[in-house]
This record gives sequence, C-alpha cells and structure tokens, in this order.
Amino acid sequence: MTDVETVERFIPAPPAAIFALIADPSRHRDIDGSGTVRDAKEPPQRLELGSRFGMSMRMGLPYSMVSTVIEYEPDRRLAWQTTGPTAIGRHVGGRIWRYELEPRDGGTLVKESWDITQESPFTRPIVRQGAKKTRENMAKTLERIEHLVAG
Repeated sequence: MTDVETVERFIPAPPAAIFALIADPSRHRDIDGSGTVRDAKEPPQRLELGSRFGMSMRMGLPYSMVSTVIEYEPDRRLAWQTTGPTAIGRHVGGRIWRYELEPRDGGTLVKESWDITQESPFTRPIVRQGAKKTRENMAKTLERIEHLVAG
C-alpha cells in the first residue's frame, strides 16, 4: 500500500469533454463512484487554479469538506486538495484528488489519483486503511465519467 493510488481507464471521448465535466464541481455528485458526495456549496461555475469550493458529503453521517485547486492545465490536468471547513478541520485533511488526461487515438486515457502524501499526520494512518476501497471507488468514478461523456 502506497500513499498514492492511481486507476486509469481509456474513455472514447476527447479530453475537452472529460475536463469540462470534472472542472464543474456541481457535477461531482454525478461522477462520484463512492456515493459520499452530495452537493457543491456555492461552487464556481468552472474550476481554475486557486479555486475553492465546498462539498456536502455523507459517509454514515453528514460532513463537509473544502477543496482548493492546486494543479490546473486545461484539458490535461486538474487536482484539488481537501480539508475540513473549520480551523480544526484543516488539521484532519490534506488528501489530493488528481485527474490526468492523455489524448489517444479515439479518445483519452484518464488517470485518477488519490494522493495522501500531504494528509495530516493525525489522519494519514486511518485514511491509508481505506486505500483498497478508494481504488475501487475511483474505478467506478471513471466508469461514470465514461457513461456521461461517451454515452
């Protein structure tokens, strides 16, 4: 088990269509393979470097996360880092969700990564235990993205 887990899927759609979907936080509920994402809170219409957006979540109990876009290359790369919304919450998060899009003949190779190298030392051991399930959920996310952009 590593601190970065990555899944990939070839999707028969252009990178721009995939990027448009993942760069719209109001659509994250539609693509989420884990079933935990509920609704974006006052999201920007389209993410860009430095964008901040909140997300209502539910895993047993409801909770909230705040994400900041830390990597941005249009139609190629998008990553955000999540933390809790309060001063205390900033000490129990830090994981990074990253999408990398590589144009290929007939579509795009999409890589989704879950990076906990910057996760809080308080929560990293607990979060790391969920790596296998997270990989399964990311595979479901990429399947959902394909369904939405390639029909």
